[in-house]
Amino acid sequence: MSSTAVREPLAGLEDPTEEPPKSASSKNYKGFVAGVFSGIAKLSVGHPFDTVKVRLQTTDKAHFKGPLDCLLQTLRNEGVKGIYKGATPPLVGWMFMDSIMLGSLSVYRRALNDNVFNPRPGLMGEQGKLPVIGHAMAGMMAGWTVSFIAGPVEHIKARLQVQYQAEKSKRLYSGPIDCLKKTFRNYGVRGVFHGLSATLLFRSFFCFWWGTYDIFTRFFQSHTSLSTPAINFWAGGLSAQIFWITSYPSDVVKQRVMTDPLGPDRKFPRWRDAAKAVWRENGWRGYWRGFVPCFLRAFPANAMALVAFESVMRALPA
Repeated sequence: MSSTAVREPLAGLEDPTEEPPKSASSKNYKGFVAGVFSGIAKLSVGHPFDTVKVRLQTTDKAHFKGPLDCLLQTLRNEGVKGIYKGATPPLVGWMFMDSIMLGSLSVYRRALNDNVFNPRPGLMGEQGKLPVIGHAMAGMMAGWTVSFIAGPVEHIKARLQVQYQAEKSKRLYSGPIDCLKKTFRNYGVRGVFHGLSATLLFRSFFCFWWGTYDIFTRFFQSHTSLSTPAINFWAGGLSAQIFWITSYPSDVVKQRVMTDPLGPDRKFPRWRDAAKAVWRENGWRGYWRGFVPCFLRAFPANAMALVAFESVMRALPA
């Protein structure tokens, strides 16, 4: 699955509305450790795509001819390290984001099912399953919740990714910690959380992600003989791409907001100012600039994350 700059939850996770097995609590450490390796795998595969995406989103049309030209120019001028600029913040932040995203998603699913959609058990004492709209609502609320961590992480990442100088001495920020310190020293907490409203809007589209995830899961369960992990993988990958198709224009505007100069040189005091600038510069095509690397990233990044996750889970002792 993708994110981008967004970090996606693992496709193989069980539905949080279902009760975990009694022995699950003793194995919690396995999921945490495996999640670390999953994040490393997803970062290794997905971050170069994300760097190309962000650079295409935040530069004028004449700077790069397209995704391939952006990749080649970056490698030629900055080497392999260039396509991994800004990788540290998401690698560190994804562990926390996964915990909050999936934890809150589980809480919201159960709360909606118990209090809104199925507050009373059926004749046999069984509680009904959460409907698609419930999954969509839980996804949106979980997206808002994780935004308060994802916002600063993505803000720092975006500023590092648009530093085009090959020599470190010529860059404004030497790394993520330096970027965070300078931003906080000069602009305070508001500077660190710059672009939070744009992040909240972008993650509202998680409703499409988790709503379609449930739809795809039910379809594969009813119409195929795929195993449960395979169903989770395909449903997760397809729903992530639905998410990006619906949310991508808002991500473009978010990146413009996050890479906007802070202080008196700020160009976009409001979200709509950035949205208008994208339209003014490139029309409707501007809202889809960089979409190809983002879309192509979804499946390989998620597939590698799943392979790493499952491999580590099997390797760790019970």
